[in-house]
Amino acid sequence: MSRRHVLGDLYGRCEPITDPVPVYVTENEPDHVGEQVPELVGHADESLGHYADAFTFHLSDELCKRLSAGQFTYELQYELVPARSKRASRRVCISAVSLIARQNYKKPEPRATRVRVSPEAEILTK
Repeated sequence: MSRRHVLGDLYGRCEPITDPVPVYVTENEPDHVGEQVPELVGHADESLGHYADAFTFHLSDELCKRLSAGQFTYELQYELVPARSKRASRRVCISAVSLIARQNYKKPEPRATRVRVSPEAEILTK
């Protein structure tokens, strides 16, 4: 997967990954993550070399298919790297990646028919 796709706004601030980073999966929405313990399913690295701007996820075949189909969102755990100078923005180093399963799209319910108010109810409300 492209680093820019996975990292989003952190792309410009992220240090290259030198060691494998653990990858966890959570099947619930982010609001309910605290209720379920994430499961360690593999690791990610930049094994394609310095110039290949991509992460390689080492996961099961089923999870790879779901990941490539866009069925997960990313949650990144990172640590701040000490600044090299006072003017430089703080760099980050990724310590773990969590994949959170997207919930199925819920079809919107049709608009309710307008409720008709009887004339007697209008008099009572005035």
